[in-house]
Amino acid sequence: TDYGSSLTVSLPAALQPHQPFQIIVRYTTADGPAIWWLDPELTYGNAKPFVFTQGHSVCNRSFFPCFDTPAVKCTYSATVKAPAGIQVLMSATQSTYLEEEGVYQFYMEYPVPAYLVALVAGDLIHADIGPRSRVWAEPCLLPTAISKLSGMVERWLTAAESLYGPYIWGRYDIVFLPPSFPIVAMENPCLTFIISSILESDEFLIIDVIHEVAHSWFGNAVTNATWEEMWLSEGLATYAQRRITTETYGAAFTCLETAFRLDALHRQMKLLGEDNPVSKLQVKLEPGVNPSNLMNLFTYEKGYCFVYYLSQLCGDPRHFDSFLRAYIEKYKFTSVVAQDLLDSFLNYFPELKEQCVESKAGLEFERWLNATGPPLAEPDLSQGSSLTRPVEMLFKLWTTEPLDSVAAASCVDLTKWRTFQTVLFLDRLLDGSPLPHEVIKKLSECYSSQLDSMNAEIRIRWLQIVVRNDYYPDLYKVRRFLENQMSRMYTIPLYEDLCTGTLKSFALEIFYQTQNQLHPNLRKTIQQILSQGLNPLPAIDTTAVTTDTPAMVLEDKVSEATNGAISLRDVNVSA
Repeated sequence: TDYGSSLTVSLPAALQPHQPFQIIVRYTTADGPAIWWLDPELTYGNAKPFVFTQGHSVCNRSFFPCFDTPAVKCTYSATVKAPAGIQVLMSATQSTYLEEEGVYQFYMEYPVPAYLVALVAGDLIHADIGPRSRVWAEPCLLPTAISKLSGMVERWLTAAESLYGPYIWGRYDIVFLPPSFPIVAMENPCLTFIISSILESDEFLIIDVIHEVAHSWFGNAVTNATWEEMWLSEGLATYAQRRITTETYGAAFTCLETAFRLDALHRQMKLLGEDNPVSKLQVKLEPGVNPSNLMNLFTYEKGYCFVYYLSQLCGDPRHFDSFLRAYIEKYKFTSVVAQDLLDSFLNYFPELKEQCVESKAGLEFERWLNATGPPLAEPDLSQGSSLTRPVEMLFKLWTTEPLDSVAAASCVDLTKWRTFQTVLFLDRLLDGSPLPHEVIKKLSECYSSQLDSMNAEIRIRWLQIVVRNDYYPDLYKVRRFLENQMSRMYTIPLYEDLCTGTLKSFALEIFYQTQNQLHPNLRKTIQQILSQGLNPLPAIDTTAVTTDTPAMVLEDKVSEATNGAISLRDVNVSA
């Protein structure tokens, strides 16, 4: 199956209990869900091949024999041989390079779950950006990475340490990966993986890196023992991320980002339905289901809301910070279940235990964990009103009939707004689409040229509005955008919208022209989207397709539904 098979080893009968023993497994692996091989054309530099691994959740069993469960942690060492000119990195605390032999040696001295073992190799160079941090990237991207992050990571680490105790992993390095990286970011210890595409979106870059910094405590040091409780890592990391951003950027910015994410959560709730079991924090993992399919905005945002609720029970978030420091100290390098967290919480605050807060009507801890639907309580975001109120006012101007206030709306200069304000505004317009033709026409006249110069997070949302409203005058911008994008997060949402409406033939035409610049995995996903509703066609050898051959490469077998589309469309999910 896609999930491999078990390897059973019979131990000698003479082996005494607790007696150390060694098992050597000789194996080869060339391809698999964890291992992504890229030809030079799929990199930014187009010069050298590239490979990276992505183990979350249960992919690393295709990389090396392991106990592929977050309940088991171990140290590891690795020896990697690579051609000259190829830099190899791993999520390890120690590394050496024997240049004469072309051999790298790595050692992770702290126990980690299998999914956090990661490797990347390619045309990578580095620069120090802090006393314990460096950034790795392809040569053409390194100056941008330095300019965006120099001095910043140390600031975020210091803030996190002031809240949750010492950073235990030694170094915090970042490597920027080609756009084929299938998610936004991954918290591999000592070496965070981030997709290069996010470099142009400053505020998203800040949030994504800080989220991965938070995982150094919540997820990496203390890990959910079962994939059915991923919120223990993601909900706590999201809470910690927002505590760090509050300390470094202020409460208003944190509330704005939170409002944007909670908007996306309610959008996903509307799409999935309030009774959908995946909206539970404790999701039942059925046999044969990939745990990654259970990762959604509930894991992050409903988990965050529960953690935020716990912090409010303490009266002062600093008291909750103190509890979390003690929680990390008690459980670091181990894996826990929700009851461990909640028991520790009540033991740390005996006065709350005496008040039976875990059984408060309507807000019972058990209900938080096992009820479907939205969070039982959401945070007070009034401290962000200076940033969210202008968004709400502008949205109201554009959606209240008659459009007498377009003149006032057109005076708003979106270039002066924060990115999260603009994406919040555009997301709300997306929710209201299709809009009256006169509205979309006026929107384009007012903002299209402004949005053209903004980052991809903003542009993709405007282009989705264009597609969902069949606004043909701006369709050429959709084509231009897709011709220059190779990442999943900036292609899938547009292809889905194009194929949902009347523009599937337009989508097919763009795909003919761009498919060879896409990673095979992404190409396959887009083929699945394009093939829905069409008669199955035989697969065509892509090497035989030229620009003069109007042939569409479609697979006659869709291996699985593209049910990850909702999360991709509604929010950039970091691991």
